[in-house]
Amino acid sequence: MKYQSVFDIIGPVMVGPSSSHTAGAVRIGLLARKLFGREPERVTIHFYGSFAKTYKGHATDVATLAGLMGLSTFDEGIPKAFDIANDKGIKYSFIEESAIPKHPNTIVIDMYAEDKFSNVKGISLGGGLVEICEVDGFALKLSGESPALLIFHIDTYGTIASVTTLLAEKKINISHMEVSRLEKGRLALMVIETDQSVPDDIFSAILAKPNIERVVRLNL
Repeated sequence: MKYQSVFDIIGPVMVGPSSSHTAGAVRIGLLARKLFGREPERVTIHFYGSFAKTYKGHATDVATLAGLMGLSTFDEGIPKAFDIANDKGIKYSFIEESAIPKHPNTIVIDMYAEDKFSNVKGISLGGGLVEICEVDGFALKLSGESPALLIFHIDTYGTIASVTTLLAEKKINISHMEVSRLEKGRLALMVIETDQSVPDDIFSAILAKPNIERVVRLNL
């Protein structure tokens, strides 16, 4: 992992006690909420590795839930996350997983709404930096540090080119891109990070293209 500045090492402005176990957990929860597209009605949060052993003492449970409700790392309401969730009627549960993860600070979040379900896996890298490494079974690497599009599409010839061509025509520069699929010819995921936020008209144009099933936009 390459740090861009001394502030990456010191960590973000945050409510403690830990940059990796608290601030990182808030950011994972917040990114999961953005990927879900709304505030979930019910969540199950799975803690792995060191998180499973220390999440209560380091308030990782409180932090993750706070992020899922849209609180940022410096929000003074983080310690009250349980009360806020109870007031909103959000149901939540935490599971200590015994399986050994690839990264010791791993969280898996199951999010539910009346008509929707999504599953997100994230890891906390330290200093408040995080990575979303799986969404609904698709592998990816998403830091949340740049604007991004997650484009769920049918795995067919020309679909990726149609999206990248549109972005090029609109002078939207791609800083990072990856594609994954669960099975040939079925649903696939295109992840595109860009240098600038993608405006509404381009977002709508992508969504209207053939073979595009769903688009999630992460704007800073």
